[in-house]
Amino acid sequence: MKPKRILADFFRKTWYVYLISIFFHLISNAIHVFYPKVLGEFTDTLQSGGLTSELVVDYSWMLLVIGIGHVLFNGSAMYLIMYVGRRFEFIVRRGLFLHFTEMGERFYSKNGVGKLLSYFMNDVTAVRESISMGVNSTANATMLLVAAVTMMLVSQIPYYLILASVFPLLLIPVIVVYLGPIIRRRSLEVQESLGRMTETAEEQFGGIRVTKKFAVEDIMNERFGQTVEKIRDNQVRLVRVSSFFQALVPFLGAAALIIALALGGYLTITKQITLGKFVALTLYIRMMMNPLQQIGNVINTIQRSRASLDRLNGLLSQRPEIVELENAKEANFGDADITVRNLSFAYDPASSPVLKNINLNIKAGTTLGIIGRTGSGKTTLMKLLLRTYDPPPGTIWYGETDIRALKLESLRTQIAYVPQDGFLFSTTIKENIAFSDSTLDFETIEAAAKHAQIYNNIVDLPNKFETRLGERGLTLSGGQRQRTSLARGIVKNAPVMLLDDSVSAVDAITEKDIIEAIQIDRSHKTTIIIAHRISAIKHANEIIVLDDGVIVQRGTHSELLLQQGLYATLHAIQEEGSPHATGTSD
Repeated sequence: MKPKRILADFFRKTWYVYLISIFFHLISNAIHVFYPKVLGEFTDTLQSGGLTSELVVDYSWMLLVIGIGHVLFNGSAMYLIMYVGRRFEFIVRRGLFLHFTEMGERFYSKNGVGKLLSYFMNDVTAVRESISMGVNSTANATMLLVAAVTMMLVSQIPYYLILASVFPLLLIPVIVVYLGPIIRRRSLEVQESLGRMTETAEEQFGGIRVTKKFAVEDIMNERFGQTVEKIRDNQVRLVRVSSFFQALVPFLGAAALIIALALGGYLTITKQITLGKFVALTLYIRMMMNPLQQIGNVINTIQRSRASLDRLNGLLSQRPEIVELENAKEANFGDADITVRNLSFAYDPASSPVLKNINLNIKAGTTLGIIGRTGSGKTTLMKLLLRTYDPPPGTIWYGETDIRALKLESLRTQIAYVPQDGFLFSTTIKENIAFSDSTLDFETIEAAAKHAQIYNNIVDLPNKFETRLGERGLTLSGGQRQRTSLARGIVKNAPVMLLDDSVSAVDAITEKDIIEAIQIDRSHKTTIIIAHRISAIKHANEIIVLDDGVIVQRGTHSELLLQQGLYATLHAIQEEGSPHATGTSD
């Protein structure tokens, strides 16, 4: 889906459906406008005394055929338009989801989940209503108005009577030009405030456990109330304008009917037109009031949808920051070393670098440990190795290939990444572990669970591996979620594994068992482990110590202990508290 062309792309594919619908509306209204003419002729025949029982039957049949024809063609037109509107909704939501999956971490750091859900729900629905109800009502109303005026002329109603009667209706375009931009601007404010409310609600529902533990429900209620009040204020400002507009349109229709009754009644009394033409005129004017009301509703809908369309187009105009080269290569990490050369990186050009002049050479099949204070750049290095953020050209190499020259899917398929937060999906434990490959046999899944020291916890559950987890895996404890996520990384059996403090939520004994299992399972594969506890990385072939984005120490565990530096300090602190770190894993 090309940016800023949502409707153009959709109409280009479905134009024939709209054409058929408009054709059905044309037939429907061409039939419908005969209704006042037939009643006018019936009135004249009745007044002249020429009405017979046979004519009554004939007129009745004519009205019945007009009603059936109008209903069939109008109903078919409405069905086609509503169907294609739902099709639009499906296509755009699927396109939005695909677009979201292409975006990088920077995009999600600026757009919360609630805001993105607002695009999915509120904005797409608003645009869909404009191209289904809006197009349907506009086509129907326009054709009915044209047909009604045409039939009035065909019925030999004086043109000056027609012109005087429809004159108030000519003021509608003037009102549209004046009020339309105001409605659109205020609709945009409403949509944006709805997005903020969804974002706030999603955040507060997700953190409800923390809210209750701190007993701050009143504070959160007040905060959410302020968000809702903002929506109310914006909606009241919108309703104030749109209600005035919607009330003014039928008022002008009523004014047209009053003129028709007054002037038409005078011409009838003075014998300048027949009673039948007067009846037909009033029926035509009354018939035109409904489409005028529809036009008023449509204009409001379109103005609101244009605000939503602008938001959607703006969103789809944002391009992914991580882009593959046209001639990108397939990744093959079999015996490839990982090399980092003079890597410096900042998330924002205006901010200070998070990493400064990092140089590494990680031999294939070895283990690198990374430790350092919070905020020293450890996780940032992991993100760059995964290319969720773009490193500067020529700074990260897999074998002889710059990471920026590799296909993204191929690169990430070759890497098993286990984050600290251990995010799990609302599905079964088995499906969570086999997330990277749904065809894995159960024995492989079971072995990964054992290596991650989560197997015993799983088999204690009523449905074991078929246990369905709640949202974000909240059925499990923090340590259990982390170990399930670790099993997901282990079962991938990738050439490179990145562990981002992935055993921080387990006790020291369980950590020791996990690290030993990983050592055995990945004895000939490249593994990079971030940890805050030295016990998780002391077996590594090389350990680097990061501080303020700089490698301040490097070497093996024993070598680093001999140095008087941050590593030895951290080791001393942790060793002092080690007797208290041997509890039971949750």
